[in-house]
Amino acid sequence: MTTPAPARFRSLAASAALTLTAAASPGAQAATQQELEAKLDALTTQVAELRSQLAALQADRAPSAAPASAASAELEAAETEQKVAWFGYGELSYSRPEDDAPATTADLARFVLGATYRFDDATRFVSELEIEHAVASAEDAGEVELEQAYVERRFNDRLFGSIGLFLMPVGLLNESHEPTRFYGVSRNLVETAIIPTTWREGGFELQGNTDGGLRWNVGISTGFNLSKWDATSAESLEKPLGSIHQELALASAGDLATFAAVNYTGIPGVRLGASLFTGDAAQDQPGFDDNRVTLWEGHARWNPGNWDLSALYSRVHIANTGPVNITLVGNPALIPEELFGWYVEAAYRAPLRGERTIAPFARYERLNTASRYAPIGAGITSEPLDDTEALTAGLNFYIARGVVLKFDYLQFLRDDRSDRFDLGVGYQF
Repeated sequence: MTTPAPARFRSLAASAALTLTAAASPGAQAATQQELEAKLDALTTQVAELRSQLAALQADRAPSAAPASAASAELEAAETEQKVAWFGYGELSYSRPEDDAPATTADLARFVLGATYRFDDATRFVSELEIEHAVASAEDAGEVELEQAYVERRFNDRLFGSIGLFLMPVGLLNESHEPTRFYGVSRNLVETAIIPTTWREGGFELQGNTDGGLRWNVGISTGFNLSKWDATSAESLEKPLGSIHQELALASAGDLATFAAVNYTGIPGVRLGASLFTGDAAQDQPGFDDNRVTLWEGHARWNPGNWDLSALYSRVHIANTGPVNITLVGNPALIPEELFGWYVEAAYRAPLRGERTIAPFARYERLNTASRYAPIGAGITSEPLDDTEALTAGLNFYIARGVVLKFDYLQFLRDDRSDRFDLGVGYQF
C-alpha cells in the first residue's frame, strides 16, 4: 500500500532531523572523515527527496485548472456539492384489542424511502416512495405508492414554488407525519378520518415566509372525485374523504381545487395556523353536479418548557349530496353532508441521559364522520351518526435521535368494543 504524501513528508523530515542531530552530536567528533562525508551525502539525498515530496504535495493541493468543458465543470461542482440526498422513515406496530384477542395484529405499517436531487442552487426534485403493510400484491392489503414527487424552485429567500405531487399544508400532522413527530403508535383519529392522512394532490403551489414568522401557502391542485364513493360498504363512512381522494393516480381533473394555509411562529414556542381547501368533486361525471367539497381547520401548538400542548378543529361540507343519495337509497353508506372533528393533546418531554427522552402524553378526541345528511325525503334520509369520543394515553421513549419506542392505550368512551393496547417502533433518518 502506498504511503500517503503527508506521512512520507513526516517520515523524511524525521529521518533528516535524526541524521543532522547525529552528525552534530559529541559522539560524531570521533568519526572518521569518510564516515562524516557518507552521512552528509545521505543527508543531502534525503533533503532533495524531501523537497521533491513537498513540491508534489503542494501540486496536489493547488487549485485545478479551469474545466475544459461544461461536463467537466458539472463534475467538479458535484464533487464540492452533494446533489443527491437520501432520507426515510418507517413504523412497526403491535395492536391487541382488549375484548377481541383473535383480532390482534402485528404489522410493518410503513416503509418509506425518499430522495432529493439538486439541479442547481435554486432548483431541486423531491420524492418519497412508500410501501404499506410490507407486501403489495393482488391478494394482500399492502400498497406501493408515491407520497411526493415534485420540483421545487426557490425564487428568493422568501418565496418558493412547487409543481408535481405534494402534501397538502393542512393541520399539524399531514406535512410532518413521520413517527418520531407524533405521540402514540397510530396517527390521531381526527387527522385520519376527517383530514385524510398523508393527503397529497397534484398541482402548483406557492409558499412564502416573512421575518416575523408568518408562513403562507396558496395553490391549485387536483381534488376529490365523488363518483368513487362506495355506498355498498359502511367502511366508506370511516374515512369519507379518504375514500374519494385520488392521489394523482389517473386522477379525474375536470374540476380543480384551490387551497390556502397560514402558520404563525413569530412567538418562541408557539404555532398558530389555519387552512382551507375547496373544489368541486363532481369532476364532470354523469349523475354528479356542483358537489363542492370544502374543508377548513384551525390548529395551535404551544411548548412552554418541556410541555408540548396542541389542539385542532376541522369541519367538512359536501354540497348537493341529496340528488346523489336518492340514487343510492337502500345502500348502507349514503354520502354525508357534514363531518367534523377536534382534539386536545398534552405531552411532557422529560430528558434522560444522553439523547434519550421519555414523553408521557394524553389525548382527547371527538369526531363524527356523518354528523349531518342532506334531506331527501321522510323515511329515506339517513340519521346522523353518534359522535365518537376517544381517550388515548401512553408514552414515547426516544432511545436515540430518530428512533422511538411507543406504548399507548386507546379507549372509546361511548363504545368500548374497540378499546385496544398498542406497541410500536418508529424511525426517521
